[in-house]
Amino acid sequence: MKTDVFITGGGIGGLTLALKLVRAGIDVVMVEKLPGKQPVYKGELLQPKSMQIFDGLLVYDEVTSNAQIIEILDLIELSKTLHVKDQSFMDYTVIPGKYNAAYMIHHEVLKNIIRKRAEIYPNFHYINSASCKGIEHDKALVQKGKDQFEVEATFFIGAEGRASVTRQAMGIKVEPIKYNHHFITVTFPRPSNFVGGQIFSSYNRFLGLFPLPDNQVRSVYLIPAGEYKRIKEKPIDHFHKLYTDLAPAIDGYVQKLEDWSKIQLMIPIMYHADTYVKGNKAIIGDAAHAVHPMAGEGMNMAIQDADILGELLVDMYKLSALNVENLKQYENVRKVRADYLIHLSHLSALAYSFPFQPVSWIRSKTFERMEEDPVLHFKQMLNVSGLGMWKESVRDRFIQGGMMPTRKKDLPIEKKEMKLFSSEDDYPWKWKGLL
Repeated sequence: MKTDVFITGGGIGGLTLALKLVRAGIDVVMVEKLPGKQPVYKGELLQPKSMQIFDGLLVYDEVTSNAQIIEILDLIELSKTLHVKDQSFMDYTVIPGKYNAAYMIHHEVLKNIIRKRAEIYPNFHYINSASCKGIEHDKALVQKGKDQFEVEATFFIGAEGRASVTRQAMGIKVEPIKYNHHFITVTFPRPSNFVGGQIFSSYNRFLGLFPLPDNQVRSVYLIPAGEYKRIKEKPIDHFHKLYTDLAPAIDGYVQKLEDWSKIQLMIPIMYHADTYVKGNKAIIGDAAHAVHPMAGEGMNMAIQDADILGELLVDMYKLSALNVENLKQYENVRKVRADYLIHLSHLSALAYSFPFQPVSWIRSKTFERMEEDPVLHFKQMLNVSGLGMWKESVRDRFIQGGMMPTRKKDLPIEKKEMKLFSSEDDYPWKWKGLL
């Protein structure tokens, strides 16, 4: 079998890349080792930049019609006795333009939307229940059942997640950083009026609730690392109480979970590959970087990787500029952005990692001042959204720490729009003649 681009891994990032390529007439072979719908939790929160990308791929309307919109995230700090002590919020609508909300969508539903759109094109070849066993030069060895065959390609893209065969073939090693906590996660019914995201925290507890379509809610509950087995030994009523103690509004709903069978363990780690490109190979998503899931950024970073790399490959084929050195343009754009998001998510993780009351107090005051200062609030939402990158200044740090007063004047729309990534920022080679 011969193709232009061989993609290992049929997750959201790989499928987004494939759709972008096949729409431009590029032949794609994709192998996905899983046979179909999987019960294991995967990302469900779509940030505004991902929605902008899906709009360009003509699946925006289908995605939004199968998703639950989230405009505001409420951050609720609880006292030692679990009464509401402080409350702040993160508001996506401070971002100008069409893409000023996040969306929650079932992972398998999103995969199906993108894959079905790609399957319209005869140059998309999707092989499931198959895995890539290795890549050498211009050939990949694929195994499907007991059969093995080779796929010859011009470019090889690894979108297969943390255990990346492509990354291994590139000789790239990563050193994961582990955290002092894990998460348990599960979906259950929610009240119909529960439409915004909510994060409940005390000095030693954390619960995130994010509404899904069909009156469901995705939950993540922080536990100390290594505690999952001990917690599972308790009656399911213990789990219910962990949730209802923090969020009384879900009393009567979380009890729909009658045993532990659907409750999963999620282990956060962090790493960042030194390079995303070697020769005719490139890696995207978790193959290139793992991020703490505090802001649900993992899937979104993969989508954004796919957008930049896909646009680059389309232009390389359009201009007959297939020199492998041109792949570095993808890394030049994405690596610095991914590095900053990894840093922000790591800081957020640390803010919730330590069960001490002084840490809780600092966290609460920091979020409160971020909400009160319109510049800080916009920077936070811009950076989380993926639509731009505006780093905090020394003055911002002083404001967060209470050493300077908060600013009261909002930013003008023109100033906000200047901070959004432009097409030239996303695809600089188009303007700088780099191909």
